Amino acid sequence: MLFVEYPKCSTCKKAKAWLDDRNIEFDDRHIVEDNPTADELRLWHKMSDLPLRRFFNTSGMLYRDLGLKDKLPAMTEDEMYDLLATNGMLVKRPLLVLDDTVLVGFREKEWAALLD
Repeated sequence: MLFVEYPKCSTCKKAKAWLDDRNIEFDDRHIVEDNPTADELRLWHKMSDLPLRRFFNTSGMLYRDLGLKDKLPAMTEDEMYDLLATNGMLVKRPLLVLDDTVLVGFREKEWAALLD
């Protein structure tokens, strides 16, 4: 599995510790140094079964600075994928990419139901 994180993010640290405590092996990827591509995001979105908006880091400064709350409703999915692919700080994190699903953000109960 792939763990996509921003190392300074407290939620990412919590999720990583949760995985480590359970001896769950994963490949680690820094979301800013190796930002997901539009194609990866398209695939992960499909695998997640979530609305595409859930992939946006709505609490981030960049999201607010760009005024995305007001702009997203008028954007196409392709435009959203392309925008997310421009900067890892726009992407909700952590992401846990498994063979057939993707978990967006860290919700311990959701992760435990799938991984424990």
